[in-house]
Amino acid sequence: GNPFLVSPERLHEAGLLTASELAAEPTAPGGKVDYGTVIPRRWAMLTRAAEALPGQRAAQAAFESWRATQPWLADFALYMALKDAHEGRSWDRWPPELRRREPAALARAREALRDRITRHEVAQWLFHAQWAGLREHAHARGIALIGDAPIFVSYDSADVWARPDLFFLDDDGRPGVVAGVPPDYFSALGQLWGNPLYRWDRLAAEDFAWWVERLRTQLALVDRVRLDHFIGFHNYYEIPADAPDARTGHWRPGPGSALFEALERALGALPVLAEDLGEVSPEVFALRDRHGFPGMRILQFAFGSDASNPFLPHRFESPHCVAYTGTHDNDPVMGWWSTAPESERERARRYLGRDGSDIAWDLVRMGSASTADTFVVQMQDLLSLGGDARMNLPGRPAGNWQWRLAPGQASPAIAERLHALTAIYGRTPA
Repeated sequence: GNPFLVSPERLHEAGLLTASELAAEPTAPGGKVDYGTVIPRRWAMLTRAAEALPGQRAAQAAFESWRATQPWLADFALYMALKDAHEGRSWDRWPPELRRREPAALARAREALRDRITRHEVAQWLFHAQWAGLREHAHARGIALIGDAPIFVSYDSADVWARPDLFFLDDDGRPGVVAGVPPDYFSALGQLWGNPLYRWDRLAAEDFAWWVERLRTQLALVDRVRLDHFIGFHNYYEIPADAPDARTGHWRPGPGSALFEALERALGALPVLAEDLGEVSPEVFALRDRHGFPGMRILQFAFGSDASNPFLPHRFESPHCVAYTGTHDNDPVMGWWSTAPESERERARRYLGRDGSDIAWDLVRMGSASTADTFVVQMQDLLSLGGDARMNLPGRPAGNWQWRLAPGQASPAIAERLHALTAIYGRTPA
């Protein structure tokens, strides 16, 4: 959980922030998030809350009860405390005994860093407690939450440090091959993500227990999970770690149905949707369909070719899919429209029977009218915002995930317009 989402107001209500400390916390602006300012300020607030916790008996008991049920927490909090103590350096730059997780070294670290560890544990508890309240609030109003599970994890993470044996790392703990994708619609050089790759054989030998616990933890937070880069479960792209870009990579076989069968044995029917975009083979679609996962249909992709384009609503092969105006990796519709070739825009105008002057809402109407059993709209598209409100640019290492909704932007007029479409096309809850 991202502790920087924790509400200062809720901390004050719980007795973990004083009124003066709450008053010192500035109101979050709309527009762009300034992480360089927000993170240290919010972490100082969370530290004060952790220090105040022992004086609040009920809160302390709730924290200790929650901590005892989180098997991931001990490694995560120790990793974060060690990272703090080493000035943010990646774990491969820590002393050898800590890199190798020698038991005596870890025991010494837990004792020396006890207060830091507790602060990270408390921050996670506060996030989870407040998120549980948000989810309950949503459920009471008939709203389900969709989360996202990237297929890979970061090299500099508690996941890799705690279980290096499950990844392709050398004797010094460094990856020889990394993840990415070949050249595609988004990039002529491909995308060099740099994530370490799984040893799927070792994961399979443990009946994929690591993945079971990962998904179990995620489903405690959300109702459905979007599995990012679903292609990688059939075959994944392996790139030499020293390559300058992704063009020299090779495809390798993924775990296939064995993984999902293990997940289903442990967790039951999986409320999963598959991010099945990119250069997808029939085998990937077969894997998706074998387990009943809906795929994704991106409306911005619908006008790059003729009437056989699979992203056009009349070409949806099944209503068991999720349609989007665009994803976090796309420009908002207005940004896409401003840079799209005229031939693409003309196909859109002809298909929609509209002149394109209200193109974002034209796509909202098209998606609402489609047979997709779920339709997702970016807030930026409801607001008809342009490229400056883009959430993420694939392959760009910085400057992403900064846009935020400003107070008052989500107006009653927009809500009424969206409600009218959901009612017309039968998407309004009973």
